[in-house]
Amino acid sequence: MNPIAFLSYQIRRAKSSLFTLLAKKWKTGFYLYLAGLFTLLAVADTAFLHVTANMKQGAFDMMVRYRLVVPKPDPDIVIVDINEASLAAMAKEYGRWPWPRQVLGEFVEQIEKQHPKAVVFDILFSDPDVYNADSDNYFDAAIAATDNTVFPLLRLDPADDTLSQVKPSMIPGVSALHPDAQTDATVAVVLPLFPAVLQGGRLGLHNIYPDADGITRQYPVHLDDYGWKIPSLPLRIAQQLQLPQPEPQRVLLNWRGPPFSYRSVSFSDVFNDLTSKNKQRAPDEFSGKIVIIGSTAPSLFDIKATPLSRMHPGVEILATAIDNFKHGDYLRFPDARITYLLLTLAVIWATALGFYRDAGRDKIDRLFGASQFILIGISYASINLTTTYINLTGPVTLGLAYFTIARLYDFATSKTLEQSAVRAAQLQHGALHGVLLLIRLEGQAALLNDTVREKIRLGIAKTGNQRKSVEILKGNQKGLWDLFENTLAISWVCRAEDLDAQQHIQQDIEAAQQAILPLLRKHCAARDNDVSSFAQQGVIAGGEAARDSWRALFAETLLRWQDNKETGR
Repeated sequence: MNPIAFLSYQIRRAKSSLFTLLAKKWKTGFYLYLAGLFTLLAVADTAFLHVTANMKQGAFDMMVRYRLVVPKPDPDIVIVDINEASLAAMAKEYGRWPWPRQVLGEFVEQIEKQHPKAVVFDILFSDPDVYNADSDNYFDAAIAATDNTVFPLLRLDPADDTLSQVKPSMIPGVSALHPDAQTDATVAVVLPLFPAVLQGGRLGLHNIYPDADGITRQYPVHLDDYGWKIPSLPLRIAQQLQLPQPEPQRVLLNWRGPPFSYRSVSFSDVFNDLTSKNKQRAPDEFSGKIVIIGSTAPSLFDIKATPLSRMHPGVEILATAIDNFKHGDYLRFPDARITYLLLTLAVIWATALGFYRDAGRDKIDRLFGASQFILIGISYASINLTTTYINLTGPVTLGLAYFTIARLYDFATSKTLEQSAVRAAQLQHGALHGVLLLIRLEGQAALLNDTVREKIRLGIAKTGNQRKSVEILKGNQKGLWDLFENTLAISWVCRAEDLDAQQHIQQDIEAAQQAILPLLRKHCAARDNDVSSFAQQGVIAGGEAARDSWRALFAETLLRWQDNKETGR
């Protein structure tokens, strides 16, 4: 024998022996044991593992990326973009970035004439321009004349807090969250250097904190540092405009679309028009708008990864957060861990009982598939139709894992665990009493599909009280075996001396014969003459001779049935 073929044979034989051993040891109780194990895993995951909770990130990304109902960007939020075209155009007169602050000062002066609601700088002014002190002074004076400009500050690593001399109470706009806020604590932050900015007090964090996988999905509302509330830039704008303020400390962003969804204008185009005598742009272009001055230029490195793009400009993320805060439609993600746990257990145990009670493969597959479709549909609908993201990743993931293992066990042990009269006879010794009932589905009833056949088989299996095996011959084979298409074979076996069991089997035969026609009428069109049946009993040898005995009984049943048809009995 070929060594590879021999090795393959040995592996198949060992696998078959292993599955047979497992089936004899665990039987159908395996499904309940497995459900118990998954229950422990689900409880542990809810309590401290949080594996499925973290899986919500990937599911959230996919649902956001392919959702059907996408909220539109607020048209009153406009980005004045320091893009690559602006950098190139402005370089001719003002050099490379950063430009002299007078440029931004003149921009603020001109745009303020249109009365925007807010002018938001997504630019950190941390260092003076040592070569253009007058330019810095010009910018400071321009800001001092406004009451609607908002500036960012940067929160550094808390590990450096002890090296800082800035106390939270020293930062404009910071307030105590708790009565016991630490007054002596210091925080490592980078503040704008301009006195007018600090005196105006319109400051907010523009830190973006990605999740552990590096993807930005959430935006901080405020930081709680030593009992002090340090507002984010979007929160500071909401306060400035007297808008409702989010209660959570962080929110899940409700994205308006891929990068460059917000209305954007090139800084150089706007600046040149504002400072020109012959203006071409509308004089009220920015009236009543929230104007964000930031950059989408890759060379300035303000690029983040989001569920929608690996190259999402930071200024667009800021615009999304401001939009969410303004409309209050950021996504809520309730921490309903107990509800999710109960739902997970319901899916697992319902599936386990289906396998344990042998509800039928087709039925289990349909019901489990429907449950998964419903759960995923609820999550998807929540992110399309509401502002609450219902994360059902846990029930779906654990339910699918349980179903996969249970289905594999079912496939591997189905032959060993099947309720077969032949197998029952093989496990016994001595003379046994065997009964075989054949039910032939004729005429229109023969036009059955696999689903209807299985429903009829399960319906017959539920009749009577004695243990039996019910099989339906589909006639998939050609030639001689096609003659047995749509024939139900029902078999019983008991001890030869057990007269009570034999009497109960006779009652089961009558119950099966009475049940078959109503089942056919329920699941397909059938007439009274669409069904014929015949029962035969005989002696079955136990042990290894059982198979030959059943073959002989099957042949005898067919011959006697034919004789009866010919004689009209």
